[in-house]
Amino acid sequence: MTTPLLETRALCRNFGALAAARDINFRLEPGARHALIGPNGAGKTTFVNLLTGVIQPTSGAILMKGRDITGVVQAARVKLGIARTFQINRLFRRLSVLENVYIAVAERVGAAPSMFRPAGTRRDVVEESMHLLDTLKLTADATHRIAELPYGRQRLVELAIALGLKPEVLLLDEPAAGVPSAESHIILDAVDALPRDIGVLIIDHDMDLVFRFAERITVMVSGAVFATGSPREIGADADVRAVYLGRAGRG
Repeated sequence: MTTPLLETRALCRNFGALAAARDINFRLEPGARHALIGPNGAGKTTFVNLLTGVIQPTSGAILMKGRDITGVVQAARVKLGIARTFQINRLFRRLSVLENVYIAVAERVGAAPSMFRPAGTRRDVVEESMHLLDTLKLTADATHRIAELPYGRQRLVELAIALGLKPEVLLLDEPAAGVPSAESHIILDAVDALPRDIGVLIIDHDMDLVFRFAERITVMVSGAVFATGSPREIGADADVRAVYLGRAGRG
């Protein structure tokens, strides 16, 4: 059995008397396309916050490629290769698209202070940033301020920033949230085209997106893993349909 890219063992998080995460055993394999679903209040956000180091577990362990990173702080996990997008984007709205991506790439390569020097000081950072924009078909927007872009394209910029960190693990938290349905295919196409050397975990309520994207699905209910399997197995599981899929309108 291969070593998981990211793994949790008996992971728990309590908030007073509330058990928000209960004995979660989870594996994200190298190159995985994995989805995390569950009804509101299932503990999905708490779990992702534990994976990224936003909060610490009450007990249990988190491992990346076999290394225990349970006590590693959030910023250090980013440097280890764990990147995340959020339900609500956190972009610098007054800066341009290129500047937003440049900041992320510069931080990764240790050139962040040079961003305040004259343009061209780190041409390599500019070129890498432009390559990311080209990959996500954002080149024409490079000089536009974030505030000028439609929301769907802002979500693509956020994805470009995450990829600029060169992650091994990419956590996509409702990547199409707030995007008009007519533009959601832009997000889906970008997710489909992600490099296969990145292990991806997507957290979403959109079952069409989940079943299109995922090769494996984990269902959470009340802070615990309820079921894990292929999309076919999850879709055919009567218990899963009763607690979640039925509520989501898939019949």
